[in-house]
Parts: sequence; C-alpha cells; structure tokens
Amino acid sequence: MDAGPVWASARFPMRSATKASIYRHEVTQAAAETVLLAVERFAGGSFVPQRPACSQWQALMKQAQRAIDWQCDDTATVLRKIRAADGFPGVADALFGQPCHVFDAWPETQLRGAPGELLARRETALLRATRDGAVWIGHVKRPGSIKLPATLAFAAEARSLPQTPWPDWWRAKAATWQDIFYEEAASVGYLHFEFYNGAMSTQQCQRLRSALAWAKQRPTQVLVLMGGLDFWSNGIHLNVIEAASLSGGSAADESWYNITAMNDLALELITTDRQITVAAVGGNTGAGGCFLALAADRVWLREAVMLNPHYKNMGNLYGSEYWTYLLPRRVGADAARTIMQQRQALAAQQAQHAGLADDCLPGDVSGFRRKVISYASKLAVSLDIKAQLTIKNEARSTHETAKPLAQYRQEEMAQMQRNFYGFDPSYHVARHHFVHKSPASWTPRHLCVHRDLHWSPP
Repeated sequence: MDAGPVWASARFPMRSATKASIYRHEVTQAAAETVLLAVERFAGGSFVPQRPACSQWQALMKQAQRAIDWQCDDTATVLRKIRAADGFPGVADALFGQPCHVFDAWPETQLRGAPGELLARRETALLRATRDGAVWIGHVKRPGSIKLPATLAFAAEARSLPQTPWPDWWRAKAATWQDIFYEEAASVGYLHFEFYNGAMSTQQCQRLRSALAWAKQRPTQVLVLMGGLDFWSNGIHLNVIEAASLSGGSAADESWYNITAMNDLALELITTDRQITVAAVGGNTGAGGCFLALAADRVWLREAVMLNPHYKNMGNLYGSEYWTYLLPRRVGADAARTIMQQRQALAAQQAQHAGLADDCLPGDVSGFRRKVISYASKLAVSLDIKAQLTIKNEARSTHETAKPLAQYRQEEMAQMQRNFYGFDPSYHVARHHFVHKSPASWTPRHLCVHRDLHWSPP
C-alpha cells in the first residue's frame, strides 16, 4: 500500500472462510465497485479524498501470532488461524514430529481424541484433535517441498493411522469433512465436489466418476454438477503430478493416469441418458475443468466467474477431456480454433456471448446457488422434459455415428502422449515452474499483442 489518498472504500461482512476465498469473492467484488466509484469521483472534480472512518492499518501478522496451541485452542480458534493464512503462507506447525505448514482445514463434529493427537486419515486429509473436538487438515507444505494433499505429503507416516471413510460416504451430506457429496430435492440431484484450488488428482477423478455413475441411477429428471465454492474445476492436479517426479516416480506416467481418469469422468457425463445434466459454475474454472463443464447439457455461470478454456500455456499442452468434440459442438470449428490459440481468460458474459454457456446468473455464491436450485427445479417439472431427453439422446446417437467418442479420445491422447513422453520437455518444464511458482522472466506473448509486428490499435 502506498498510503495515499483514499478515493473510495467498501465494507462487507466477513464470512467464516479462508483468506484466499475472501479475496476471490468479497474483496474482488468490493475492489471492482470501488474502482468505478473512485473514477466517478475523480471525474466529478469536487470529491475530497478522506480516510475512511473507524479504519486503521493492520500490522503484518507473524507466524508467532497465528501459532496453534493444540492443547488449549478450541476447534473454532484452530480453524480461524489456519484459514487466516490460507492459501499463503499457511500456519507453521508440525505433523508426526516433522515441521510443515498446514492449510485447508475443516471441522469434525463426531470423532474426538487427546488434544494434539493425530486420530485418522480420510482420502487426502488428516484428522487432528483440538481441545473440544477435531479438525481435518487437507493440505500441507513440508520444508523444501510443494503444497500437497496431507496424506500424500506424509504418505509413509499416515499409513499408521486408521482410515475413516465408510462405503459410498458421498451419497449424502454429513456433519464432517467431505470433498464429494450428493443432495437431492424435487426430482433434481446436486453433486458437489470441493477440491482444493479446483485441482483433481487421479483418485479424485475416479471417486467423482463413481459418485456421478451412482447419481445417474437416481430417479431424477435433472442432475446438476455444483463444483466447489471457489473453483468449479481446474483439471488435472499438477502438484500431485510434480510430486511423482520428486519422489522418484514418473511425472509422465502420473500425467497419463490423471488425464485418463479425467477423460473417464467426462465420458461418464457426456453419456448420461436419463437426466438433463447441468454444470452450475459458481467458481472459476480453467483448462480441463472448462471442458468438463461443457460435457454437460447446460452450462450456467455465475456472472463474476472467470474461465480459461485452453491448455497451451502449460508448455504447449494439447489437452483432452473430449474438447475437440465439445468445444466445436458449441461454438463452431473456427471459433474453437481461435479460443484455443488466443489463450485468453473469458469473463462469464464473454463466455456466454461466445456460446460456451447457456445462462449467466447474477449474485454472490449463495444467491447463485439459490437461482440454480430454482432453475433446475423448474426444468425438472417442465412439460417437455421427456422430449428434451429424447432430442438429446438422438443427437448423441447421430454424433456417435458420424464420429465415435472413442476416436476423439484416441486422437487427443496421441497428442498428449507426445506432450508427456515425447522429445519436447516443454510441458514438464512449464509444470515445474508453475508448481514451484517460479517468477516469469517476461510477459507471455499472447498477453502482449501490441508486440506483434502486424498489430494496430483497435
């Protein structure tokens, strides 16, 4: 901050959420509103900047101020401390006697133990007892390493802990941490998947596919994929892939496994024949996550989300998730080629105008979800819902006859094989720099179109 004159300010109620989530929603919205207000006031010429009432600069919070006392802190305090440092820098702590920074904390309402004791593991998270309960720790960063799912970062140590998942534990929302859960009301199914930063590892894709396959058998007319609060999906999990190379494994192999699992998930969605499917994109989405959304019959966007429907920035990655079928189907071959080559972020309104989405709905996340429920409920009882399903299935059959989905997948995966295993290491280099947050040496050319010799002002 330069501590200069304040031309506009805004206040908002603070949610119980991570620092990063507050920035992505309330702060972003307030920033957009205050920039416009500041420009208006400056143009008016009569406004005198003043310091907002009841305001003061807050000192930088140090690790000592957010350190967790596992013997004395209650669950609410532990959650506040971790969320205040998430996604950066995390809270300095120790697990299994090893130093690390912890992130991605969620409350547990049933399991208990001695304060500070590690109690259990579930999928990607570790459970640690507090003074009055317990919290799930989903991600950690060990010294000299990268941020990873907690059970992967401490894979050897975590094996000594009991596993707590029960069979098909995502079939209903429970009072515990769940990264996948299903809800149902008024002939509509809602499949939620809250994956940290929207990244989907091989195992997460496989679990979500299992949940989707089960949800498809429910007696519903509409099936809505809700995604998560901050992100709908960002495709394959680059940190988990990088971890494979750091632990002596093969990043190329893990990349292949991950994109195969993503493709299986997309195929499960494309071939849904008993429901109208909806991707309700309330959080940002990028790369393979964008094309997973396009695998649904309808795409509804919250007006504040951003989409990055391309792959090439990751070392010329070709991409899969049936994008060569899904994108031209919506926007046409020429527009699809332009979108993939330009590599530009799209605001929700731009995406709808381009044909990537069917509706753009106003409101914050809570308001968006209320509208999604209202729209989906009306769709489920519409008089022509059976006709819509018939038309959809006939179109899918026609497309399959013209060119099978297996052929699209085979062609895409041939390109991906070159990215993962070929002589050009660009993807692996780009992934390494992305995961390790290496500073860019220059602004990418696709963001600096004015450097093109043939560029002229619009």
